Amino acid sequence: MNFSLQPDLIENVTFDEIALGQSARLLRTLTLADIQAFAAVSGDTNPSHLNSDYANNTLLQGVVAHGMWGGALISALLGTQFPGPGTIYQEQVLHFAKPVRVGDTLTVMVKVVSKNDLSKSVELDCEVLNQKGVRVLYGTARVLAPTQKVRLPRVTIPQIQLYDPQARFNELLALGKGLPAVRCAVVHPCDAGSLSGAMDSARYGLIVPVLIGPELRIRRVAEEAGIDLGDAQIITVEHSHAAADLGAAMAARGEVEAIMKGALHTDELIKAVLARPELRTGRRMSHVFRFDIPLYAKPLLITDAALNIRPTLAEKMDIIQNAIDFARVMGVAVPKVAILSAVETVNANIPSTLDAAALCKMADRGQITGGVLDGPLAFDNAISADAAKIKNIDSPVAGQADIMAVPDLESGNMLAKQLEYLAGASGSGLVLGARVPIALTSRADGPMNRVASALLAQLAAGSARRNSSNPIT
Repeated sequence: MNFSLQPDLIENVTFDEIALGQSARLLRTLTLADIQAFAAVSGDTNPSHLNSDYANNTLLQGVVAHGMWGGALISALLGTQFPGPGTIYQEQVLHFAKPVRVGDTLTVMVKVVSKNDLSKSVELDCEVLNQKGVRVLYGTARVLAPTQKVRLPRVTIPQIQLYDPQARFNELLALGKGLPAVRCAVVHPCDAGSLSGAMDSARYGLIVPVLIGPELRIRRVAEEAGIDLGDAQIITVEHSHAAADLGAAMAARGEVEAIMKGALHTDELIKAVLARPELRTGRRMSHVFRFDIPLYAKPLLITDAALNIRPTLAEKMDIIQNAIDFARVMGVAVPKVAILSAVETVNANIPSTLDAAALCKMADRGQITGGVLDGPLAFDNAISADAAKIKNIDSPVAGQADIMAVPDLESGNMLAKQLEYLAGASGSGLVLGARVPIALTSRADGPMNRVASALLAQLAAGSARRNSSNPIT
């Protein structure tokens, strides 16, 4: 006899209701997320379960589930279905017959083989079969069965959100696979963070660094921080102003394909770039953040949160076009652009809503190309299809934005910092609109963020190399 419940209720089977031979079962398909969640909760980070490179060379020849994951499924069946709530585990014997792999669908079965009227205990045979009918786990369980009938609403448990920064980072690095390293002017790398970021990027094969700054200071930083400079070229100049000027000059002459910010102010570096007419494209320079966010299904670009303080409508047009072109370089065929404001309706008292409406019409007229624009959209509507549905917003962008265009630098910078510090996002950044991409890093950035920014520069420079008329570089 098989027991099934209404999906919104959980009901037990009491000792008096249990008969010899009664059975119950459940089905479950193993996903990689299941393995990761079990590892996170149990602390069992055995590489056989999490590292495919290692697992492929073991006796089991691939990633497998934790053995006790199958045992946990038996526990779930006993505790929620048969006998259900009120069941107390006394003993579980398990034999592990075959490995369970990602994609396997398991049938978990228990069957009553004996009852003890005095102790109210029940012994059950336990068996777990995969989709081929092969037994992967078997054993026996002894439980104290409930004596009181229980029928309760099924408890809704919180969802486990799995986010692996290293896996996301590896996916980003894969975008540059096969691309040559770009020769990059690293401007004034006179602190450990910027210098190690440049050398880490070189070790990943993203850039060929040209270190520009006071050589003695650079070497002292390297020695104190244990950074191996290898055979990196160092061009010595006296101070950060001179380093910025030389880096911009080298880019103007075509001696480098990218620039990376070191230990100097962003304004200082951008001023040096703007002073070189050869580096201008006729389009407004702008900054774009790329974020991997635990609760969002895909990378998100935010612009402009670092360069343009209060952009005009014309400048916003360039900012959005820069971001669209770069998203396409990153592999998004038709980027969806959410133009943010505080509300999702046009309001004459909120200038950003007027700009949003105008930008959408400009896209309709071909003044902005390559993407799908919608706005004004409040943040919740841009990021959540459910929020948009509640407000009756019919939009091809709502809930699935690839790019968020913010009203001004203040709002954009606050949004970016909130994503990083409250939502656990991993960010990287790039300045677009010049003849060469400029990787901007912050003093607070970690090594992974700095390397990610270098990767963005490599991709942008590679695109420029393939298409010299591409205006993003």
